[in-house]
Amino acid sequence: MSVRPATPADAEELARIQVETWRTGYRKILPQPVLDALDASAVAAGWGQSIASPPSPRHHVLVAMEGEWRVGFVAFGPDADARPQDPDSESTVAISVLLVEPRWGRRGHGSRLLAAVADLAAGVDAHRLVAWLPVADTASLEFYRSAGWAADGMQRGLDTGAGVVSELRLHTSLHTPAD
Repeated sequence: MSVRPATPADAEELARIQVETWRTGYRKILPQPVLDALDASAVAAGWGQSIASPPSPRHHVLVAMEGEWRVGFVAFGPDADARPQDPDSESTVAISVLLVEPRWGRRGHGSRLLAAVADLAAGVDAHRLVAWLPVADTASLEFYRSAGWAADGMQRGLDTGAGVVSELRLHTSLHTPAD
């Protein structure tokens, strides 16, 4: 089991993981028209572009591996949704997506992906990590909370074009408290 940087050759498999995971795990979270409209080819093209030509050197996509199998991934970069009152907004890294295919769940892949994000973020002097999660995604909220993340009081409605999904922002600090 490992985590590595994504390559353009991973794009189709990341798209498959995203489409299957959303259609399976997000049935009660995302409006059905959104799930029905998922096009694996379009999603793969988007991941291919993100991997081959990231918007900045601070944008990354990592892949969780189990043996030869790609089982999950995470994408992260600078916080594009920073609010004026946010602490450390210039040194905040935002996770835009973290998915582990359900059949590979509960094997530590999500935790390894989170740890890899924290390690890379700390390596570029980031002080804080954030992630927006659907309020109805109780499994992901529980996962992040079990890893020491907490809600920071920010909420938003994400317009999917077929309805609004209520989201909650979670965060964690990369600072170790002084003894």
